Amino acid sequence: MKLTLIICTYKRSKVITDLLDSVVQQTLYPDEVLIVDGSPDDLTKEVLAAKSYKNLVYFKVDPEDRGLTKQRNFGIERVNSTTEIIGFLDDDTVLDTHYFENLLETYSLHPKALGVGGYINNEVQWQKVEDNYKPSLNEFFYDGYKRKDGSRFVIRKKLHLDSDCAPGWSSNYSHGRSIGFLPPSGKIYEVEQLMGGVSSFKKEVFETLQFAAYFEGYGLYEDADFTIRVAKMGKLFVNTSAQLSHYHDPAGRPNKFQYGKMVVRNGWYVWRVKNPSPNFKDRCKWHAVTVLLISIRATNIITSADKKQALTETAGRIVGWCSLAFNTPK
Repeated sequence: MKLTLIICTYKRSKVITDLLDSVVQQTLYPDEVLIVDGSPDDLTKEVLAAKSYKNLVYFKVDPEDRGLTKQRNFGIERVNSTTEIIGFLDDDTVLDTHYFENLLETYSLHPKALGVGGYINNEVQWQKVEDNYKPSLNEFFYDGYKRKDGSRFVIRKKLHLDSDCAPGWSSNYSHGRSIGFLPPSGKIYEVEQLMGGVSSFKKEVFETLQFAAYFEGYGLYEDADFTIRVAKMGKLFVNTSAQLSHYHDPAGRPNKFQYGKMVVRNGWYVWRVKNPSPNFKDRCKWHAVTVLLISIRATNIITSADKKQALTETAGRIVGWCSLAFNTPK
């Protein structure tokens, strides 16, 4: 299957070569690598010009085409006509050697798959346990593995507000567990959400769908929106054998106030993509979890080392939540 890799980047000239160097080491190399650069400077262009990567094509977009969703759509429009699979990677990731080989094998094993995601292996510590293991309140157990559960999920369990769906699936009141809660079992799991920065799709998907223009700039949750829409058309999978590391480079990220607003407003948008007409109970649960998460973040103003960031993000979340009363996302 012919594979085009699209890497959208913004002010990440110091890390993008780490990703491309790991692409070079792949057992299966992409037929095409498109770099879509939204940086206001030429540092990324200069770094890439000093290297030599096979099948690489560089694009520098104009200001009106900057932003993750716009850059992805820009790249999709320039994919080779013979491409069958389009893959996306965040520019601050580094691949294990068999990433693309295992990713594409999934399409052979599941011919009806419209999309397949990879698995980030450096963010969570998992422990293999017996299948009949009974987790404690501060643990999450799934498919023979356990991990420490975050405080927000522990509190949600106590208040009966935890997600009632498997990882990678969104409940009718949203606020589900991401695919980061799938264990490193080596298995392939069916999901309805993929992380955009470690994803791939059949080219045919983009004949009817694009990444939404609503998610401008940083584009928080744009991947959840897109993949929920794809999942309504067909099947999506995560292959936990297609592994990579994600290093969360701080360059190019929004300030914490804007981030806080996006967490709430974009979260509301994605919830309504999944459940356009929620009932009263689903509405109450969505708002209850949202307020709870705002409260938990607010406690970090006292407990965290970076109190200013906690304060500004909390303020952004409050403003974002209050704005829903008179200005819901369209």
